[in-house]
Amino acid sequence: MNANRIQITRRTARWSDDPVRVGDAMDFWSFAAGAANVIMQLSRPGVGYGVVESKVDSGNLMKHPWKRARTTFQYLAVAIFGSDDDRAAFRAAVDEAHRHVKSTPSSPVRYNAFDRDLQMWVAACLFVGLEDTYQLLRGEMTAEQADQFYASAWTLGTTLQVTEDQWPPTRADFDRYWDEACGQVAMDDVVRSYLLDLVNLRMINPVLGIPFRPLLKFLTAGFLAPVFRDALGLTWGDGRQRLFERLFLSVAFVNRFIPGFLRQGGSHVLLADVRMRVRRHRQLV
Repeated sequence: MNANRIQITRRTARWSDDPVRVGDAMDFWSFAAGAANVIMQLSRPGVGYGVVESKVDSGNLMKHPWKRARTTFQYLAVAIFGSDDDRAAFRAAVDEAHRHVKSTPSSPVRYNAFDRDLQMWVAACLFVGLEDTYQLLRGEMTAEQADQFYASAWTLGTTLQVTEDQWPPTRADFDRYWDEACGQVAMDDVVRSYLLDLVNLRMINPVLGIPFRPLLKFLTAGFLAPVFRDALGLTWGDGRQRLFERLFLSVAFVNRFIPGFLRQGGSHVLLADVRMRVRRHRQLV
């Protein structure tokens, strides 16, 4: 697992021994790992080329970055906090977009957005990202808490096409799945260039990108396990690792004193926006 998960030597102490759920990971600080999670997802060739070659311009990250960020975070809010009706509505909207995402004879790899194995990979990346950020912000979970957290996270995949029998039944089974799945991580120059454009904020106004680019690069590299960092060609070292851990020790300390409705309020606002769009028959994705 060492190459497939981030390794943290110093993290904050546990907040409490109460039972945990994946929704506890939705503090707004967790979105700092967003770009890293996109890279993880697209490091699987079928997902990478599905995004790079997609003809669905409305969801194109490079053309509509703010909309893509909104719909991605809304998916998390719906999957984790939403009702069955919310999930059904979002599934229908995503399915409509996914119908147009499939490989052509000229595509270097075969892919289809309805491929449940690829959707399982994307959902697994989301789970890993939430687990990593949760433990940085709230402290390392016990084995029992890790099982609770995992059991509550299945809707990350079942909100779309992943079936319950696809999810590894236990947290230990998930580790085995993750190690095997990470063996399929591969990037060619096309996907790598696309992802480096993301890290370098090429999709937004260059002036706006200047103050945020160094921080995004640092956070993205810090939230990537070596297998993904090496595939993308990002450098890292002991000094940056220590700085990354110190940063989140400080963030975790501050986070303890922020009321829950502020820490997670953004996700509930996004969920409310989904429900409003459904009522008014407006486009979701």
